[in-house]
Amino acid sequence: MRKGIKELSELALKDLKIKYPNVPDHAIPRSKYLDSTSNGLTKCVIDWINFNGYQAERINSTGRQLDSRKTSIDVLGRSRTVGSLKWIPGTSTKGTSDISSTILGRSVKIEIKCKATGDNYQSKGQIEYQKKIERAGGIYIIVRTFQGFYDWYNIFISGGYEKE
Repeated sequence: MRKGIKELSELALKDLKIKYPNVPDHAIPRSKYLDSTSNGLTKCVIDWINFNGYQAERINSTGRQLDSRKTSIDVLGRSRTVGSLKWIPGTSTKGTSDISSTILGRSVKIEIKCKATGDNYQSKGQIEYQKKIERAGGIYIIVRTFQGFYDWYNIFISGGYEKE
């Protein structure tokens, strides 16, 4: 197991022990962290930040579905559905990051591009969003593996990170 994932698992166990002090160690379920999917990598990053006393949350930028379908039954007992499903775009900023966090009082926006799933490139909207964040003095990073994030985090916390 890689160092970053191992430390994350230990932090998760420590957190559970604090939340459930009366539960014996052998009965506490161990969290499994994997960074091989976008959702798994996102969970790793959010949990790491939160377990270390900072703030992180997932940003839901998808829209929502409106269901205008109506089903009726005719006199013969047959069911008929009329209407459709319609997708309404979300109200979030175009290109918004996957994770919004605050670390050491700094706004850090994190875009997840999972190396294992081949999701490698930013959209034009994401590039524009990154420029806006950086112009405003925020930090924007792209995370492809948890180990990469872990290494960035340790440099950032020690004061060695400066964006070009």
